Amino acid sequence: MRVVIKIGTSTLAHANGRLNIRRVEELCKVISDLKNSGYEIILVSSGAIGMGVGKLSLKEKPQDIPTKQAAAAVGQCELMYTYDRLFQKYHHTVAQILLTGSDFKNDDRYHNFQNTLGRLLELEVLPIINENDTIATEEIKVGDNDTLSAMVAASVGADCLVLLSDIDGLYTADPHKCADAKLIHNVKELTPEIMALAGDAGSALGTGGMKTKLHAAELCRDAECEMVILNGAEPNLLYDLFEGKEVGTRFFAKGDRA
Repeated sequence: MRVVIKIGTSTLAHANGRLNIRRVEELCKVISDLKNSGYEIILVSSGAIGMGVGKLSLKEKPQDIPTKQAAAAVGQCELMYTYDRLFQKYHHTVAQILLTGSDFKNDDRYHNFQNTLGRLLELEVLPIINENDTIATEEIKVGDNDTLSAMVAASVGADCLVLLSDIDGLYTADPHKCADAKLIHNVKELTPEIMALAGDAGSALGTGGMKTKLHAAELCRDAECEMVILNGAEPNLLYDLFEGKEVGTRFFAKGDRA
């Protein structure tokens, strides 16, 4: 089974932007165990700019493009160093792939990406993908890693995309405002009513909110790939998911809606 796991900034970092060491270590342990059990796993990881802000000891997230790109350049090194060190403990080799939106639009670059990713998986390497924030501009950027992860999942024929975020899943209303809001475990159709539940809420740290997650669900639906939203604060939920337990919100693939 081929799985793309997107790790949001809120999963990787504390509210101040510093690395959440305990959570990241547990997450790498669980992913390594799943990989050992036979899953083909591709990571799409946010966090470069946030880690760059911490590494550079900036007082706040930069607002100007050059400083954002500089923070991303510094933070991407720190991010990959962290992943390399932690996954190496469990005897897994990682690889870095940085993409922009134009890599999906240019046929030659798109096929090169697919070929490289396919070969890495054959070599049992764990690919870690992020948007290339050091050079991405408005014209060529994907914009958020929910969308990027869905594009990656579609590109490699993944069976499942898992979005790890700071929320439990899709609710019937905003759980921060409505005490009666209920978690929706299964979404079989992306109806107008479901799409309307996105609201305007976003992550406290990342750029993606429920709108970007539902857009990712649309891309996965078209690619006949299942998508699941899980709370990244609980890495062991990944075990529950692949053991068939009802966790998070599952968006059914086209051919799996019985």
